[in-house]
Amino acid sequence: MIKAGIIGATGYAGAELVRLLLGHREAEIVWYGSRSYVDQSYAKVYQNMFQLVDAVCMDDNMEEMASKVDVIFTATPQGLCASLVKEEILQNVKIVDLSADFRIKDVAVYEKWYGIEHKAPQFIKEAVYGLCEINREKIKKARLIANPGCYPTCSFLSVYPLVKEGLIDPNTLIVDAKSGTSGAGRGAKVDNLFCEVNENIKAYGVAAHRHTPEIEEQLSLAAGKPVLINFTPHLVPMQRGILVTAYASLLKDVSYEEVKAVYDQYYQNEYFVRVLEKDVCPQTRWVEGSNFVDVNVKIDPRTKRVIMMGAMDNLVKGAAGQAVQNMNLMFGLDEAEGLRMAPLFP
Repeated sequence: MIKAGIIGATGYAGAELVRLLLGHREAEIVWYGSRSYVDQSYAKVYQNMFQLVDAVCMDDNMEEMASKVDVIFTATPQGLCASLVKEEILQNVKIVDLSADFRIKDVAVYEKWYGIEHKAPQFIKEAVYGLCEINREKIKKARLIANPGCYPTCSFLSVYPLVKEGLIDPNTLIVDAKSGTSGAGRGAKVDNLFCEVNENIKAYGVAAHRHTPEIEEQLSLAAGKPVLINFTPHLVPMQRGILVTAYASLLKDVSYEEVKAVYDQYYQNEYFVRVLEKDVCPQTRWVEGSNFVDVNVKIDPRTKRVIMMGAMDNLVKGAAGQAVQNMNLMFGLDEAEGLRMAPLFP
């Protein structure tokens, strides 16, 4: 049985980790870390865990935790994991970091976009970008995983096959993304109040969202050359879900059947990526509560562009589910263990 510890267990991603790991046959949570709720009952913070979790919240002492667990999940704001991780800790435990601390390989780019000093640049090169469908073999041998961001996961998986095959000009790529409010975290913010969000939709982080360099870096690796994109996220009045609609110019004339064959080739063995049937557009309601990503494409012959679409749950495949998927790979387990639940509806 894998013993797991969670730092940030009372945030939305942390709570989702708790929910998923409770249903995992090969793992148990032995440390519910939460700086804000130390010594308080976890089930009083999240009443849905009443009579399911009898533990109290503990602090975020990573060194002590590392002596008691096999894997540590850090579901925390940027900067915390990097400030805590040490070589002595990594010698004893595996870490899956849900923040952006180790996703971007260029320290200067990270510090520019996130506005903070990186406290552990010595581990950036070692950290494996935990997009399981792309880096599966590297993840199996890793001790430090940079769990991808929610927008980057959905954006990348929606466009990856066409970028990798060179069928589109990646520098013409425009990514329009929409997310539910849970993506902003559980902290109290005026912009996230019900009256601010309800009956409203807005763009934010326009031409400046910090997930942009993460998407560009991964697309550059896929394309084999530098890629610059336009990425614009939007906040919509729902709790969960991300919908990505991406546009790019085709480099040659292709039919839908040819493009569909490319997607099928790349994802036919990927349990969590579902390539939809022709003319079926991804919808967030069909992936909610699950680790699935639904993708599809539409060719516009009039403009010689292709529209690539993806939908997923930002808290599952976009955070906690992907983290569990990474843990499964790191410990040699069935990759889908604890993650086979069907999407919720309604």
